[in-house]
Amino acid sequence: MHFIMRIKLIILLTVSLFSFKLYSQNLKVGDKAPDIIQNLVTGEEFRLSELKGKMVLIDFWASWCKPCRKENPNIVEVYKKYKDASFKNGKGFTVLSVSLDFKQEAWEKAIKTDLMEWSYHVGDLKGWRNAAAQEYKVKSIPISYLIDGNGIIVGINLRGESLESALKKNRKKKSFFSSKD
Repeated sequence: MHFIMRIKLIILLTVSLFSFKLYSQNLKVGDKAPDIIQNLVTGEEFRLSELKGKMVLIDFWASWCKPCRKENPNIVEVYKKYKDASFKNGKGFTVLSVSLDFKQEAWEKAIKTDLMEWSYHVGDLKGWRNAAAQEYKVKSIPISYLIDGNGIIVGINLRGESLESALKKNRKKKSFFSSKD
């Protein structure tokens, strides 16, 4: 009897440790960002990897999320300021907005209302079961990942001034001989 109990305990501990490892593998600065493949708000398929060579803010949000909507003006301001900038590891800055919305109409209305003028708005209308959110292990929103031109995470959950500071830090230094940059 004790032998069977020990075997059950060993199996339970093994499964628990495996599950903990599986679900605790959170992304961190220095990791390669997993590719995101979802449909744009227009319905066309889009891949994060298509933005290789640019600094990208991957922003998980939803139209129904008040903190997300409060942060959107900050992201819009930073986007306008840095969209044409040169970075150490990328040319230009853009945003990939990953929506955790359920309703297309609410999603589209929020994009227009919040003046989110970048072209990359993706989602699958599955809310918290959004495939990209699952891959990135999103537990709350808003959450964001700043990636460089090679797809390496250089910042996580940057807001307002901290986002701008990270972009400044990664900006390409102007050379003495260069009139551009």
